[in-house]
Amino acid sequence: MALDDRARWDEKHAAERATLKPSGFLKEIFEADSWPIPKGRALDIAAGKGRNAIFLAERGFQVMAIDISPVALDMARRAAKEKSLIIDWQEADLERIELPAAHYDLVLNFNYLQRSLVGQIQKTLKPSGWVIFETYLTDQSMVGDPINPDYLLRHNELLDFFLDFRVLYYREGKFAQSGEGAFRAALLAQKS
Repeated sequence: MALDDRARWDEKHAAERATLKPSGFLKEIFEADSWPIPKGRALDIAAGKGRNAIFLAERGFQVMAIDISPVALDMARRAAKEKSLIIDWQEADLERIELPAAHYDLVLNFNYLQRSLVGQIQKTLKPSGWVIFETYLTDQSMVGDPINPDYLLRHNELLDFFLDFRVLYYREGKFAQSGEGAFRAALLAQKS
């Protein structure tokens, strides 16, 4: 992303009230007894104000959270500090980042779609590592933001991204988000 993208995200994060509620899908995964994801090293991609990174740190994960917005990361640092949590916050442009190979036990990707990053997500996971991924579907453009097709998944595209993984849970459709419905696809998968 260019500097204007950083400025746009800084402005957006500064204007929005921070919420520490984790993603509903993330919470659902961790509350289910079906998928006992062991504690380990986790990466939160496009972490924003850190709500999901904080959720993982509270559950004993060592978390690296990456975002392009220093404004969002400052808010996240303060929120984590208030809870006495240690999280590694990294400001980075995800379009230019190189993730380490076989480094993480869990990777989160919420509300962010960069198709060119999917291969790196796969490679940065250790064998038997987990990915939890949720973002907007193409249908979302009919009801609200985002509308740019570059940031919207086509139907079943998320499944296609992780064909070599064991998909444990997948859903796509209109789901409640912040009191409103949004068209989303979500996946929990484990690297073979």
